[in-house]
Amino acid sequence: MTARDRCTSCNATLAEPGSTWFPCPVCGYEINRCHRCREQSIEYVCPKCGFRGP
Repeated sequence: MTARDRCTSCNATLAEPGSTWFPCPVCGYEINRCHRCREQSIEYVCPKCGFRGP
């Protein structure tokens, strides 16, 4: 399994509907989010630059 297949916040697999990915607003690194972390606005931290977002 690659990092692309895991949520940046909770490390859950991204197999369920509602999961998404987007570029970090600061450095462009790919941020992955599972549907649960998105719905609950769980904080994520970019592993490349340390940017924190909801």
